[in-house]
Amino acid sequence: MAQVFRPIANSLSKVSVVGAVVLISSLGAILYAINESPYVSNAKIPHEQPVPFSHKHHVAGLGLDCRYCHSTVETSAFAGIPPTETCMSCHSQIWTNADMLEPVRASWRTGESLVWRRVHDLPGFVYFNHSIHVNKGIGCESCHGRVDQMPLMHQENTLYMEWCLDCHRNPAKNIRPKDQVLTMGYKYPPNQAEFGAKLMAEYKVQSLTDCWTCHR
Repeated sequence: MAQVFRPIANSLSKVSVVGAVVLISSLGAILYAINESPYVSNAKIPHEQPVPFSHKHHVAGLGLDCRYCHSTVETSAFAGIPPTETCMSCHSQIWTNADMLEPVRASWRTGESLVWRRVHDLPGFVYFNHSIHVNKGIGCESCHGRVDQMPLMHQENTLYMEWCLDCHRNPAKNIRPKDQVLTMGYKYPPNQAEFGAKLMAEYKVQSLTDCWTCHR
């Protein structure tokens, strides 16, 4: 019986198998990179707001405490958005004629709230409670990044489930003393694993990874 395939077919079959593996792996890597990119996650992208509020100016420059504007961060699931009255407590006296602050003054005159675009906007099927994280020693910076260095607010992290689980599986690496929760640029000690474990016991922190913890 005549030979159907030439000997070179063996080499071609090996090359095609290797090529298929490389192609599939490359496509997987590309899709992963796209999924992690700002194009999909919205991380690192400042959002347009009714007023270009600068956290860098107000936090780093003026030294405002996070709780001055986000007044319910320690007691509620929602950190809170400041009412116009909070803004006007200062801006009724300074920068009173600044064009970029006209939306604030208009809100004060009319009583209509400013409509801010939420930057850290989790899906509706995800439950997140600010107060429990703050009261367990998780710093604002851990999730929101160096807010004191942001002229315009942006989402620092992807907020993907894998990112949340990375902390939930090992909370010790991110826990700090409660009096340092609001500190920007906090330096973790060299023995953070041991120190964090001690704080976990003191603050009664659990490693919660059950589905119902976030999906209720």
